[in-house]
Amino acid sequence: MNEMTVPRTAEGRTGRLLYHPAPRLVERSERRPVAVAESGASWARAYRHKIHATDLVVLAVSVGIAFLVRFAVDPGSLTQGKALHYCLLAALVLLVWLIDLSTFRTRDSRVIGVGAGEYRRIINASTTTFGVVAILFLLAGAESGRWFFAISFPLGMVALLFSRWLWRKWLIRQRSFGHSLSRVIIVGRRWDVERAIQQITMTSSVAYTVIGAVLDGSDLPLTGAAARGIALRKGLDRVAAHAQELGADGVVVAGQPGEGEDYIHDLAWQLEGKSIDLVLATSLANVAGPRIHFRPVDGLPLLHVEIPQFEGGKHVLKRAMDLVFTIPALIVLTPFFLIMSAVIKLDSPGPAYFSQTRVGQGGHTFNILKFRSMAKDAPERLSALVALNEGSGLLFKMKNDPRITRVGRFIRKYSLDEFPQLWNVVKGEMSLVGPRPPLPSEVDGYQDHVRRRLFIKPGLTGMWQVNGRSALSWEDSVRLDLYYVENWSVVGDLMIIWRTLKVLIHPVGAY
Repeated sequence: MNEMTVPRTAEGRTGRLLYHPAPRLVERSERRPVAVAESGASWARAYRHKIHATDLVVLAVSVGIAFLVRFAVDPGSLTQGKALHYCLLAALVLLVWLIDLSTFRTRDSRVIGVGAGEYRRIINASTTTFGVVAILFLLAGAESGRWFFAISFPLGMVALLFSRWLWRKWLIRQRSFGHSLSRVIIVGRRWDVERAIQQITMTSSVAYTVIGAVLDGSDLPLTGAAARGIALRKGLDRVAAHAQELGADGVVVAGQPGEGEDYIHDLAWQLEGKSIDLVLATSLANVAGPRIHFRPVDGLPLLHVEIPQFEGGKHVLKRAMDLVFTIPALIVLTPFFLIMSAVIKLDSPGPAYFSQTRVGQGGHTFNILKFRSMAKDAPERLSALVALNEGSGLLFKMKNDPRITRVGRFIRKYSLDEFPQLWNVVKGEMSLVGPRPPLPSEVDGYQDHVRRRLFIKPGLTGMWQVNGRSALSWEDSVRLDLYYVENWSVVGDLMIIWRTLKVLIHPVGAY
């Protein structure tokens, strides 16, 4: 889910250094080979102007609605000379909100289009505005300001997030055609450079297009670089010159180039004053940006990586969010459960629900609940189908499994068979978002590092659900689950839930 990775930045005498976690699997698309005419700086500047104008309109409308509602409820106040007073309050709210959006750098080129990082800054800026304005109104004795708190703030914050989401969808669409991308060159050893190019070109939402590569003089040429329009250069000591020659917006250092421990430091100096970003593709695999902090100590730059926590207040909040979402959902979906139960029974003999043993947090087993999508004798028929397994690793999957019923094929496609697991969430055996709940037979075959999947509760949905489901390889499924286990956040969970709703409407990899 790209939405969980937030780049961390540090600004100092060496220019702008961007520390990016190792790339991870997100939604893919075939990027069309379109020449990128505009520079990264120019498209980012134009994009920020569009966002700034949209923010102004959104906030003006939300404040204006509060203004209109205030006088619609009490029309008589217009004749009491309060209109001007209320106009000044509205202008104050609008001004403070716009200032906070700028102060929290919600339009920074390093976060626009990223996802969670951008949304988090908007929420922080809006809540800060709420606090500042509340204090100002309290000091001024402006009791009529309560209308702004009741209407403008919730409406404005939701509208801001929605507008940024729309702009982000537009930006990702542009990037899939090769537009609105920062042009970069990749620097490093041949293997590191090839891996970085592969990860950048396979990801539709990434902000870069690779126009060149600089290798150590002893390295062999990159395979197929010319066909992909990637210019090759030799000599790691001339990277700054090569970047200027090719018109690059940034230099991505992949791995650890064999030019000594001062290489990054010297390269940053060489790029000073050239409007070229320096990006470090860190080897810290499966570490999300919020866990990485830059901490200079007496001139020694330290990269602090937070150790994952598997208990405490953060997990209490996750449990509370599970209950807040799940209990109302079960009540609302009760008629749906009754209808589905009847349809399943009419379609094929057997019970409407299917219970199966799964392994949860800490290796404890529990019975997962699903709508039955297979014939009643499906477990007995499994041994005859093992040779036709189309899954990878420890998973058994068949696209045309003969045991699946007519109704079962439909409810599997749209994941309707998973809905009874809401009861498992209420009981505390599962969470709304988490790793895929494994079978005991799968866990028996786990390697030591894969057992980290069991450090938190399995989820009704998760990164595996929104990144391909059954189409994922075993390795990708494990990698996504382990990434989530160590880097989950409340905002990230909300984004996964939102992406799950989209996947339910447009299923991918479901069988």
